[in-house]
Amino acid sequence: MSKKYQTALVVGAGAFGTSLASILANKFENVILKVRSEDVCSAINIQRENSVYLPGIQLASNIKAIIDWEEFDEKYESSLALIVSGLPTVGIAPFFEENYDRFLKYFNREIPMISLSKGIDPKTLELSDDLLFDFYPQHKEFITFLSGPSFAKEIMEEQITLVTIAGRSRKVLAQVSLMLDTDYFKALPNYDVKGVLLGGALKNVLAIAGGIIEGLGYNHNTRAAMITRGIVEMLRFGKVFNARPETFYGLSGMGDLILTTTGGLSRNKQFGLEIASGRSPLEIINSQRTVVEGYKTTMAAHLISEKYEIRARIFNGLYEVLYNDLDPKDVVSMLMKSPAKFEIE
Repeated sequence: MSKKYQTALVVGAGAFGTSLASILANKFENVILKVRSEDVCSAINIQRENSVYLPGIQLASNIKAIIDWEEFDEKYESSLALIVSGLPTVGIAPFFEENYDRFLKYFNREIPMISLSKGIDPKTLELSDDLLFDFYPQHKEFITFLSGPSFAKEIMEEQITLVTIAGRSRKVLAQVSLMLDTDYFKALPNYDVKGVLLGGALKNVLAIAGGIIEGLGYNHNTRAAMITRGIVEMLRFGKVFNARPETFYGLSGMGDLILTTTGGLSRNKQFGLEIASGRSPLEIINSQRTVVEGYKTTMAAHLISEKYEIRARIFNGLYEVLYNDLDPKDVVSMLMKSPAKFEIE
């Protein structure tokens, strides 16, 4: 079957970036993964798999990895139709500062971009829309943001997956949604950029908390309580950012939260399980190449809660565990000893 579009560029070949490349391979003649590491590049181009982040899963023949821009400029730039940024939140500013002119040129050609970042910058307390819009304030309508319940491995296995795609332009959202649409993957458009990004970022923090709870031996009752009260705290953050409450009950909020706190493939939940076993956060992070977005987002959420006086006991309790070495059992005990308040307040 002939492809509908010519070239898609995916910056970053982590697990989720690679899974999006796999989706786009259904619609695009060429999907180019811009990578940093020689081992990842050669594995994709020779072994036809991302052996570092998604080992054992074969990639489509029209997916190609590159390290330098020269080959892309020579062979693919003129046919570029879509950009995907698979960068972690902390990687957005340095990458686009270095490559500002290149992507300004693409936006001037009205090429849309999808950002996959799910975090909050702990230094600036900005979400990924703020970070990207700071670079390209005249091209906000071409930048969209994808979030929702979606493990990369299950996408690669073509499990049916629904996510949210948020942005400012109805035309661009419709265009990008169509580019992503397959028999097993669908992106539903949404205008609430802040709500979608907050849901995607804050659920990572709660996923770490869920892993700790499970690692301490607590079971379904405790997890259900944490998820439910966690959503309440997420809504309080949403008010500060003028997000729509209903967004937090959708795919990018409740949907993603349920997946990452219950599913075994969640990096953030696994991080929490290891914290509960007695390992230190930095020990875990330094021992792996995958990014645990929830770790730095915990710091950001704590600072935001202090700045805007948000009542966020779960988020701040996790901050004490990760950054002040408080025993997780003591945090659970403190939460249970806090005065009972009316549920809807």
